[in-house]
Amino acid sequence: MREPELRQLAKPDRDTVEVMRLKLIIVAAIIAVICNVDIADASTTPQVADSISILPPRIISLKDTPNDAGTSIDIEWELSPTESLIPGMIIEYQVLRAPSPDSTFEQVGSVPAGTSTYTDEGTIPNKPYWYRVAAVGREQQVVSEMAGPGHSVMQWFDRRRIGVAIFVALTCTLVMVFIEVAKRKGKMFLRRLPVFDAIDEAIGRATEMGRKVLYIMGQMDVDDPQTVASMSILARVAERTADYGTRLDIPCVWPMAMSMARETVKESYLRVGKPDEFNANDIYYMTSDQFGYVAGVDGIMMRDRPAANFYLGSFFAESLIFAETGYTTGAIQIAGTAEVDQLPFFVVACDYTLIGEELYAAGASLSGDPIQIGSIRGQDVAKAIFFVYIVAGVVLKLFGINWLETLLKID
Repeated sequence: MREPELRQLAKPDRDTVEVMRLKLIIVAAIIAVICNVDIADASTTPQVADSISILPPRIISLKDTPNDAGTSIDIEWELSPTESLIPGMIIEYQVLRAPSPDSTFEQVGSVPAGTSTYTDEGTIPNKPYWYRVAAVGREQQVVSEMAGPGHSVMQWFDRRRIGVAIFVALTCTLVMVFIEVAKRKGKMFLRRLPVFDAIDEAIGRATEMGRKVLYIMGQMDVDDPQTVASMSILARVAERTADYGTRLDIPCVWPMAMSMARETVKESYLRVGKPDEFNANDIYYMTSDQFGYVAGVDGIMMRDRPAANFYLGSFFAESLIFAETGYTTGAIQIAGTAEVDQLPFFVVACDYTLIGEELYAAGASLSGDPIQIGSIRGQDVAKAIFFVYIVAGVVLKLFGINWLETLLKID
């Protein structure tokens, strides 16, 4: 073998020499301590801290973060050898980023010593980035070689939520199937709610007392599902008031809701054969201001003393004011809303309350609409399946089987 080749083989790389140098310094320090030599005061022995330089880390990979919107890159690097040779000398690792190899690298994050990964969450999809990692000590720092380019890519699907997608697809399928079944059968069984009898009771009491019925549809317009369900119940209430000859008073928050309510009540009067008794002036626009509307309705309650109050729809802070005022007038009160925060006020102050989805179920059952009925039935079947899934998951978990738990894990 030729002499230049021997010299090349015998020549160690810079990192190896530095590691060997660190090891010799550490061994010398240990021997000095054992021999009771004061290293700090020895004139011939240099300061150990001053003679040690930090070895740079090395970036292993730049990868796009999976299952995201293309706004992050995962960086992984090898820890500096200094960290294992002299624990505590390295404080943290700083991640530096640049949009091009010739640009200035700026810090985008830092992690404590011993950490070899970092996720840069401030990237733009499909834009290249170059990275360096700096090992930072108390008095010095050293930067790794440049790595790049790294790209972040947007994914169409979050694969961590496959289980959720399966259950959503199952629910939608069940709803569509039951809608078709309801259209073909014409009628489909839904549990009869006690509020149906309460409606007849409240209107009958108002008729006996010679007072009117007050109907409040909530604060939302006709594009809200709760308002749509309230319209279906209003049709039943209007039929009973038409039958009994009782006045129905409906102050409205929105003009579109007023128009829809007028048409609904008018059709109800036509169905019972009393179209001449319909009075469009009993259904009127009051105001779109929340508490202005509350003040107006409370004034009606205190002046006219309606014998039956219906609060069916979307309600917010005004729910307690309505319920308390109606309670003081001695009216029968029937309420229903899907706003969870308002349900306690209605439950306490009203005679009957439709809780959450019971409002939709009541609207669907009274309307007879196959789309609404099929939707409610399909959701009920889906809930039953979910309940069985939960029970099965708990039982399997007790036996150490985590398959069902993993299916719906989203993190």
